[in-house]
Amino acid sequence: MDIFEAASTDSAGVPVYNERAPLAVRMRPTSIAEVAGQEHLLQAGSPLRRLLEPQDSSRSVSSIILWGPPGVGKTTLAYLVARSSGRHFEELSAVSAGVKDVRAVIAGAKRRLATSGAETVLFIDEVHRFSRAQQDALLPAVENRFVTLIAATTENPSFSVVAPLLSRSILLTLNPLTDDSIRELITRAVADPRGFDGQIEIENEAIDALVRLAGADARRSLTLLEAAAATAGESGSRTVTVDAVAEAADVALVRYGEDEHYDVASAFIKSMRGSDVDAAIHYLARMLEAGEDPRFIARRIMICAAEDVGLADPTVLPTAVAAAQAVALVGMPEARIILSQAVIAVTVAPKSNAAYRAIDRAISDLRAGRTGAVPPHLRDGHYSGAADLGHGDGYIYAHDEPFGIAAQQYLPDELADVTYYQPTSNGYEARVTSRLSKVRSRLKMR
Repeated sequence: MDIFEAASTDSAGVPVYNERAPLAVRMRPTSIAEVAGQEHLLQAGSPLRRLLEPQDSSRSVSSIILWGPPGVGKTTLAYLVARSSGRHFEELSAVSAGVKDVRAVIAGAKRRLATSGAETVLFIDEVHRFSRAQQDALLPAVENRFVTLIAATTENPSFSVVAPLLSRSILLTLNPLTDDSIRELITRAVADPRGFDGQIEIENEAIDALVRLAGADARRSLTLLEAAAATAGESGSRTVTVDAVAEAADVALVRYGEDEHYDVASAFIKSMRGSDVDAAIHYLARMLEAGEDPRFIARRIMICAAEDVGLADPTVLPTAVAAAQAVALVGMPEARIILSQAVIAVTVAPKSNAAYRAIDRAISDLRAGRTGAVPPHLRDGHYSGAADLGHGDGYIYAHDEPFGIAAQQYLPDELADVTYYQPTSNGYEARVTSRLSKVRSRLKMR
C-alpha cells in the first residue's frame, strides 16, 4: 500500500497521505495557526497572506520565492496556499522535472484560466537546481500571470535564481525555527490524532535531545521522534527516553541541559581566547556530539575571530567566515572538519581585543551625549547651495599630500583629542601600532 490515498490529491491538487506516511508528512500544518516560527511572513496584508486568502479576481497576487534552511515550512506554506485560496495547485520538483514538464503545467494553467477563470499556483521545490533554460521557461507565464509561482530554495536566490525571474517575484526569507518552536512541534505530534494520538509519552530530557539534534529543522525533529518511538516500542516501552533518542539517531548523546549548553559554549570561547587549542577542540567535539547546530558553532567562531584576534592576525576572520559558509554548504558530518580547522586558526593566532574595545569606547561616548557636529570642511559639498553654507570649504584631499595623509581635523570639536583605537604589540598589530603612531603624529601637524 502506498503512502498516498487512492485519490492521490485533494480537490485543490494537494497530495493526501494516509496513516502509513512518515510522521513529518502527517503532521504537516493544515492551517495558518499550526505554522511555526514564520509570523513575520503571515501578517495581514503581506504578499504571502494575500495568497492564503480565497481567490479574488479583482485582486492580483505576486509570485514569491521562499528562501530558508531545510525544514522550516517552505513546502507547508505552498500547500496551505493551495488549500485555502481555492486556486488550482501544481507541484514540480527541480530534481526530476525538465522544461517539458514546466511547459505542460503552463499550458494546463492557460486552458484553466481561459475556460473557468481558475488561477493556478505552481510550486517548484529546490528551484536552485533548475538550469538557466528551465528557469527562463517560467518567465512568460510568471510575467503574464498564467501561473502564480511559489518557488522554494535553500540557496541564496541572488546566486541561484536568474535575475529576470527574481525581479518578477517577491523574495520572502524564512527564519530558522527556534528551540521553542521545535519543542512545540514535538509535543503536538505526541498528542495529535495525526501523530501518536497520546499513545506514547516522552521524557523532557528526550525532548531536549531531539531539539538539539534537530538543528532548527522541523522535519528532522519529527523523523527522529518517530524513530525513537519505534526504538522504545521494540523494547516494550511506551515512553521515549533520551537513550531511545540516542539509539534511534545512532549518536551517543552528550547529555547536557540548557545551563550546560551555555556553560560549554562559554568554555569553548574562553579556550579559544586563552589559546588552549586542545581544550577548544574538546569543547567543539562536545557540542557537536550533543547535537548543537553547526551554524551556531560557526557564528561563535566568527565572533571570537573578530573580538579576540582582530588585527593581530587579519587572516583569521576571513578564515572563520569561509568556514561558516562551507559549513552551510556541506553540512554534517563533514562540517566537523571545517569547524576544527577554523577553531585551530582562531586559537593559535596572536590575540588582540583592540578593535572590540575601540568600538565600545566610541559607543559609550555617544550614549553619554558626546557627539558634536561634523566639521564643516568634511560635510557634503556636492548639492546645490552647499558651498554657500561653507560645506567642504578647506577640505584637503589626502591623495595630494605626502604619504597620503592629510593633516586636518576629522573628529567633531568635542572629541578632537579622543583616542578610541589602542592597538597592541601582538602579531601583525605590532606593525599597525608602529604605523599608527607615525600617522597620528602627522595628523597633529595641522
